[in-house]
Amino acid sequence: MMIILLAATPSCAQKTEYDIIKKRELSSGKQVNELFLNISFGMDQYTFYTTCREHNKKGLLTDGAHHLPILYKTEMPSGKKADMFFYPQFSDDKLSFMPIEFEYPSWFPTNEEYSSTFLKKDVVDLLESWYGQGFFEVTDKGKTKSVMVKIDGNRLIRVFKKNLKSVRVEMMDLRVMNFDDLKKRNE
Repeated sequence: MMIILLAATPSCAQKTEYDIIKKRELSSGKQVNELFLNISFGMDQYTFYTTCREHNKKGLLTDGAHHLPILYKTEMPSGKKADMFFYPQFSDDKLSFMPIEFEYPSWFPTNEEYSSTFLKKDVVDLLESWYGQGFFEVTDKGKTKSVMVKIDGNRLIRVFKKNLKSVRVEMMDLRVMNFDDLKKRNE
């Protein structure tokens, strides 16, 4: 699992836009648990599987040939078809982290139109249609890596290019997890 940590720890006393927004949103007391398809933070495993089974019966979700095994086929704002693979992580039987990977099924290496660069923009546009405006860019010191971030209360959403054909989205409940927790889980 690829995890990118950017601008999460400011140098000296200088606060980044990320730090300011995160502190403001967490201190607001606002709770935003909805993710997508009636799946939400705090949902127990039984409810998650029951919800997915109901979506499967309706043909919305299927098994995907991916390390994130649930597949949702969607149309992106650009009009292109995309595969959305996901599978959550639970803390104390409560959904607290949702990794998602998007791919264009029509991707191939020589077609720039289906590259992860275009897909990342499409994914951010899709997520803004679901959750509203408010994504901002966070980069590392050398400005070599870029992540689009949105924080609403306790819900943190990060979007970044995983490789040439995939874009990763990570949704985290900041009341339960932080980047250090996630890093430890994946070591």
